[in-house]
Amino acid sequence: MAAPALALDDGCLLDKCADQAKPDQNPAAAPETKPAARYGGPAPSGSFDFYVLALSWSPGFCESHDGAGAQCEPGSKRGFVVHGLWPQYEHGYPANCGGSPTVSRVALDRVKGLYPDEGLARHEWRKHGVCTGLSPADYFDQVARARALVTIPASFETAASEETIATLNIERAFTEANPRLRPGMLSVACDRGMLQEVRICLTRDLREFRACPEVARRSCHSREIRVPAPY
Repeated sequence: MAAPALALDDGCLLDKCADQAKPDQNPAAAPETKPAARYGGPAPSGSFDFYVLALSWSPGFCESHDGAGAQCEPGSKRGFVVHGLWPQYEHGYPANCGGSPTVSRVALDRVKGLYPDEGLARHEWRKHGVCTGLSPADYFDQVARARALVTIPASFETAASEETIATLNIERAFTEANPRLRPGMLSVACDRGMLQEVRICLTRDLREFRACPEVARRSCHSREIRVPAPY
């Protein structure tokens, strides 16, 4: 099946959906489910196997979107920012599961500085957070926990000029910076030969990185990709 195009503020190439599993009272501790693969539809809240933490390379997003939005203000110097924390199935992902779209100020304060703007944080709650079975505050706590688990490679933290980098070397930089992260536990997303995101798979209790063959297979197929510098 061909993967749909990715719009960072509007959809997720790797989010897939299923609706066969029952919701759990404690989503973080629940056993993994084995639903049929579905792509882009609702499911019972709280039924999923693992998380994908999507880290957007902000300069790539801004170039692809003509510098739109507060994320792309000159001088912001943003590198990797949180796009989202997505509940996933082994084959599929839940999205738009219903529930309250409202996010309180207290909940948003828990991820202040992680998302590039509050509009994206609210969107991610409505599309993905509602599927976790958590409250907005608890979901954003999970986002903060997931982000804290990942060390950004120093070469990306200090990037000052555009480079062309082998896709494999981007993955390798992340596995070297995060000793328990292995090939097959992450993927690199690109658009028109330019870095867009790095997506890292985590257990649903956020204790470990974990293998995610379907996610890894969808890594960018370009041998080398352009990595624009923060500005």
